[in-house]
Amino acid sequence: MARTKTSNAWLREHVNDTYVKRAKAEGYRSRAAFKLMQMNEKDHLLRPGSVVVDLGATPGGWSQVAAASVGPSGKIIAVDLLEMEPLRGVEFIQGDFGDDAILAEVMAKLGGRQVDLVLSDMAPNLTGIGAVDQAGVAGLAELALDFALRFLSPKGALLVKVFHGAGFDALLKQMRQAFLEVAVRKPDASRDRSPETYLLARGKRGVSTADAAGAGTNRD
Repeated sequence: MARTKTSNAWLREHVNDTYVKRAKAEGYRSRAAFKLMQMNEKDHLLRPGSVVVDLGATPGGWSQVAAASVGPSGKIIAVDLLEMEPLRGVEFIQGDFGDDAILAEVMAKLGGRQVDLVLSDMAPNLTGIGAVDQAGVAGLAELALDFALRFLSPKGALLVKVFHGAGFDALLKQMRQAFLEVAVRKPDASRDRSPETYLLARGKRGVSTADAAGAGTNRD
């Protein structure tokens, strides 16, 4: 099938992208590794010995960064629908994080340990229809939020990708009801034209996702 003008433009942008070139030169699996590095530099999310769950991990750029930071005393559990090539220091589970069976596998690997950091770079297959894509990303963000509220340590953090657009404000309010601190992050490595941004939440309040959503709808 012949490439469209749009796909050709994307390919040229990708090949000439500074972070794509750096990822290849420095041995990272994706340019996304630099997004996490930049946010970690600002917010000090990754520490030696930390327990990290990386959702939407494939091809493994974020897991690479996390594994290098937490060291052999830490634990990285990565989850994705797509297969991921093995990474030293990373335990990978292939499957849909929304399935109870996959969640049970994650819990088994945690072995009762609390999580210090939940990373979610999950995104659905994009359609190009803004409202549909926004709803899909918001749904995945809510899955990550629910997991974080159940398994994060008291001082743990959640870093989750969201899209600006319909539903963003509601999700932000929901997270502010669930956590003491919520900050918006847009790292330099995230393309300017991309609707993606990241919400960083710390200090969970111990409420359920449903409670947070109900309280958020009435908040000014």
